[in-house]
Amino acid sequence: MADSTSTPLTVFCKLCLSHNAERDTSALHACGCVFCTQCLQHYVGLAVREGGGALITCPDLACQGAEGLSDSEVACYVSEGQAELYQRLKFEKEVQLDPSRAWCPVIDCQAVCSVVPGVEGTPTPLPCQACHAIFCCGCSQPWQDEHVCSSSQPLTQASSEDRCSADTPIKQCPMCGVFIERNQGCAQMLCKNCKHTFCWYCLQNLDGDIFLRHYDRGPCRDKLGHSRASVVWNRMQVVAVLVGVSITMMVTFPFLLLASPCILCCIFKPCHGKNRKKKKTKRSPKSAPADD
Repeated sequence: MADSTSTPLTVFCKLCLSHNAERDTSALHACGCVFCTQCLQHYVGLAVREGGGALITCPDLACQGAEGLSDSEVACYVSEGQAELYQRLKFEKEVQLDPSRAWCPVIDCQAVCSVVPGVEGTPTPLPCQACHAIFCCGCSQPWQDEHVCSSSQPLTQASSEDRCSADTPIKQCPMCGVFIERNQGCAQMLCKNCKHTFCWYCLQNLDGDIFLRHYDRGPCRDKLGHSRASVVWNRMQVVAVLVGVSITMMVTFPFLLLASPCILCCIFKPCHGKNRKKKKTKRSPKSAPADD
């Protein structure tokens, strides 16, 4: 007699590496890849918070689909507030990459203005239709008589002291040009768009400055925004991590050195053929037929 109860279908999720019931999974519209719904919710939510409005693609790296998730599909996996945040970040990124549009630099306005290119790409005054402010379309500074655009000038003309004394709450990332707002806190900035680390005051590259020595000297000295004790504590933590990694390498290196012949033997298997030859030689020869 056949069993009336049937086993429910399960789908393997590449994100959590587990099998899930088919009712607990969801398929992406663009590529058709199937994941468990809970994993997609976590993935899309993280992409909204950390992506800066970038296109959210399939989480499977082996997927050949080039299209990303639509706005309606993103809204299915995140809350209403996160969906609105994604729409805003996406619009801001589109304006930033569009040379025919620019943001009004007035903080209370932040309207989108249409840019009229000047002769041979020279900066021109750009009036805002919302707040009627006039600013430079190149450097977003207020337009004045005999205005000189700072974006068209080499960086060597502006001294580091002048840049450190600037107290503007909004600046552009020196690597990708994304607008970043800083109200208070640490002067070591991390761009969420390109992951570039730089100093807020002088825009110097801090990608390799793990000990924050930049704020020990020069015009940005003691301008990190943290107490001296917290800076020392941060450096002690970095040193502890480096020492821990070094000790681990020193301890494991002798064992790896001793085990290297066995590892090489397992990889190349030089004795595999010899074992076969030995087995063949050990076989007893066939007995010859007896004479009549």
